[in-house]
Amino acid sequence: MQLQQMQDEIARLRGVVEVQQNDIQRMKQEALERYQELDQRIASGSAAPATNNSQPAGGAIDAGGTPSAPAAQQAPAAGTEPPDPAKEKLYYEAAFDLIKAKDFDKASQAFTAFLRKYPNSSYAGNAQYWLGEVNLAKGDLQGAGQAFAKVSQQYPKHAKVPDSLYKLADVERRLGHTDKVKGILQQVVAQYPGTSAAQLAQRDLQRL
Repeated sequence: MQLQQMQDEIARLRGVVEVQQNDIQRMKQEALERYQELDQRIASGSAAPATNNSQPAGGAIDAGGTPSAPAAQQAPAAGTEPPDPAKEKLYYEAAFDLIKAKDFDKASQAFTAFLRKYPNSSYAGNAQYWLGEVNLAKGDLQGAGQAFAKVSQQYPKHAKVPDSLYKLADVERRLGHTDKVKGILQQVVAQYPGTSAAQLAQRDLQRL
């Protein structure tokens, strides 16, 4: 009887594990689809709604739906303004609204100015990423590559890092720097497993 009870418990636990695995797979697939949809919108000159993507790092959602930690607040450097979360939020959202209006030239200027004023803002990591997307939409591959690279360089713990590295690989591919593409994609897969960017990077590696 005890053996039967143990077998029944094992069967029940296996069922629970299977359900959880299915849920995790579904969540990953949904995250991947959201990432691809956003990428397509940017490529066609239309950004996703600000309610999903204009939040600061403290409430930002990465490709897997995990909130990222806010950027560390430091003493303002010369030419920057002291922290003012309310003002930073308004400034950031105004820049993001320019993306929705498809005014990419002004959006690029606005994000650049924001990062110059508030380099340590909790919105800075997102602003740096969107500067890359805006430059990419403008066809400025050099500017896009520099912006995407700075996300991991200046905000290494930010949730946008895997996405920015994946987009950097895409920029390098467009520039014809095929020798750099594989290394960047391998970095995304190795350092950020389970993210949508890693799934896309793995797919691209298989195609190389």
